[in-house]
Amino acid sequence: MNQYGILRRSEAGVLETNRVLRNTYALLSMTLLFSAASAGLAMVLNLPHPGVIITLIGYFGLLFLTSKFSNSAWGILFVFALTGFMGLTLGPILNFYVTHVANGEQLVMTALGGTGIIFLGLSAYALSTRKDFSFMGGMLMAGILVAFLAGIVALFVPNMPGLHVAVSAMFILLMSGMILYQTSAIIHGGETNYILATVSLYVSIFNLFTSLLQLLGIFGGDD
Repeated sequence: MNQYGILRRSEAGVLETNRVLRNTYALLSMTLLFSAASAGLAMVLNLPHPGVIITLIGYFGLLFLTSKFSNSAWGILFVFALTGFMGLTLGPILNFYVTHVANGEQLVMTALGGTGIIFLGLSAYALSTRKDFSFMGGMLMAGILVAFLAGIVALFVPNMPGLHVAVSAMFILLMSGMILYQTSAIIHGGETNYILATVSLYVSIFNLFTSLLQLLGIFGGDD
């Protein structure tokens, strides 16, 4: 391949990366707004939390459908179904903090602000330095599995605040790593499907927010 051909191929790669980034952040913005609207609706209607089993079935079921149809327009529909469902499960949690914790509104806003700062800061770092964080993949998957299992155990032993703190702290670190990992994957061509990239970033942001909120509730709650 001559020098001209190499240059054209490099330019095509940059354009594709920019396209995936642009589409990912556009879809992520829309799904976050939709999820927030769903959470707000759940709060207004005072909907009860669906419970752990229904939440897990709904989450993994919609996640599977999103992945299965990620190369078609159906994938976008399932992305909104997934993020809307997660918003509905978040609403009752927010209602609990707002109605049962004296400084609950402050804790929610602090967690929201902290999540935004972490996401924007890590994304900016990955985009500006263009470092390759692909080496983190295996460690993150193993860590998420451990944290998920520990979280399930924590649900059945609510009287162990130390375990809840440890699980929340683990998820904050792991989701921060996932933001770096996923952004790096888009930059370096490891992820070319903006639907899958959006879901990965959304889940990271969702878990980051809920974990921060739980930690703030444990250490910063007035009750």
